[in-house]
Amino acid sequence: MNQAMLISKTGMQAQDARLQAIANNLANVKTPGFKQDRVVFEDLAYRVERMPGDKVNADTDSPLGIQLGNGTRLVGTSKVFTQGSSEITGSGLDVLIEGQGFFQVEMPNGETGYSRVGKFMPNAERRLVTQQGLPVLPEITIPDNVINTTIGANGQVTAVDDGGNTVELGQLQLANFANPAGLLALGDNLFQETVASGAAVEGEPGIGVFGKLKSGMFEGSNVQVVEEMVDMLATQRAYEMNTKVLSAADDMQKQLAQAAR
Repeated sequence: MNQAMLISKTGMQAQDARLQAIANNLANVKTPGFKQDRVVFEDLAYRVERMPGDKVNADTDSPLGIQLGNGTRLVGTSKVFTQGSSEITGSGLDVLIEGQGFFQVEMPNGETGYSRVGKFMPNAERRLVTQQGLPVLPEITIPDNVINTTIGANGQVTAVDDGGNTVELGQLQLANFANPAGLLALGDNLFQETVASGAAVEGEPGIGVFGKLKSGMFEGSNVQVVEEMVDMLATQRAYEMNTKVLSAADDMQKQLAQAAR
């Protein structure tokens, strides 16, 4: 089999994976807190027929080698943690992280999950939870007699009761990671710590590397539609070029077979 056919196959597989990432990005263009996916490729090991510097003859070293590539492969995918768009709601329990950091929530299995989506509400027990019903960490409970609740830039949760008194309900803490791209994406706007991400480091919003909080809004998707459309066209063209190489290699095989008869 012509080696070019196998090489073009790897190119087609790579562009198919890239298109899947683009499709997922575009599907989540309005998903709160969604972070753009990017695929990473590398070239495969080369078939070395002559090392650079090998002897051509007794008196001459070759300035060039003969190294024939074997295609490409998918190394991995990563999340792009740039700031998403700001979606204004006016609700005192909707909050956006302006900068680095993740909200912490308690998942059903008891482990801690991490999210950029600050759309909170009280559950039946008056505990502050996410839209999926996951309790926010640290635990914050809103009393029954509260009229209005707000979250400050430093994460302080305060409320006004029916007597007009201001009550402090607790303090939101953010978590950050040495390598956020190494987090495991779970879906439902959640991430989980991994060995690659490093351990979570907690801190108060607005201090050090941790971003400030903005009440009355939440973070939208960071997907740029125009950028994804351009990437989609480039991916389509690259796929077409690889299919043309496959077709050309097949034609060459046929011509070789006919010439050998």
